[in-house]
Amino acid sequence: MPLPGSALLRIPIGCLLILGGCLGFLPVLGFWMIPVGLVVLSIDLPAARRLRRRGEVRWGRRKWPRRRAPKKNEAGG
Repeated sequence: MPLPGSALLRIPIGCLLILGGCLGFLPVLGFWMIPVGLVVLSIDLPAARRLRRRGEVRWGRRKWPRRRAPKKNEAGG
């Protein structure tokens, strides 16, 4: 979805997404709105940009468990 070109429109949209995410326990709203709001705000606000970058670095440094190939007897054939 394209964002408006004006920062005066993007900042309220980002804030509303974050506020809606805080009400994620309600049926229509969800917690997914918080990171989306931060991404929208990170276009214009340096503090939100730093927070997003820290999250990206932490996500990249995370040690993911490696998937191992199933053994022949486990795979059923």
